Amino acid sequence: MSDPGNYAGSADRSIGQLVASATAEMSALVHDEIALAKAEVRQDVKRGAIGSAAFIAAGVLLLFTMPMLSFAAAYWIHSSGLGLAWCFLIVAGAFILLAALIGFIGLRKFKKIKPPEKSIASAKQTAAVLQKAKPHPRPSIAADAIIERSGSSLAKKSVESGSAEDAGKGRADAVARSST
Repeated sequence: MSDPGNYAGSADRSIGQLVASATAEMSALVHDEIALAKAEVRQDVKRGAIGSAAFIAAGVLLLFTMPMLSFAAAYWIHSSGLGLAWCFLIVAGAFILLAALIGFIGLRKFKKIKPPEKSIASAKQTAAVLQKAKPHPRPSIAADAIIERSGSSLAKKSVESGSAEDAGKGRADAVARSST
């Protein structure tokens, strides 16, 4: 599938490849965390929508059906011999109880909404790992090897000359230090 020499532990990879690999992995981690948070929020939005729909249904029920059903129920109760005013109060109380029941159902749905706990825990865990991460010490590389890798003819001449050897190594050491 993939070349075993391209893993992070391989000594063949350059610093640029390692940085690119680490950047790609961090990007993938961030994208996965965002996807997890979206999934959790989407589920809570559905619960919130159901709760909102229940509250809206309770409001619509009270608003539109109250006058019609109130008159019908009050006159039906009045046919049993009770006073008309008491009949209207009984019907109004029944509608208030029905609205309270529907409101209670909506409130229960809203209480089930939770923060995205999995995303928060995963983000905290990632942050803890990144805080503990320390750069690994790099092995020191001889100045001659750095000069040979760079391909600089001026640096090679200074290394080959006996008196300028210290100056060439000093420059090569500075190059080695600046590349770390």
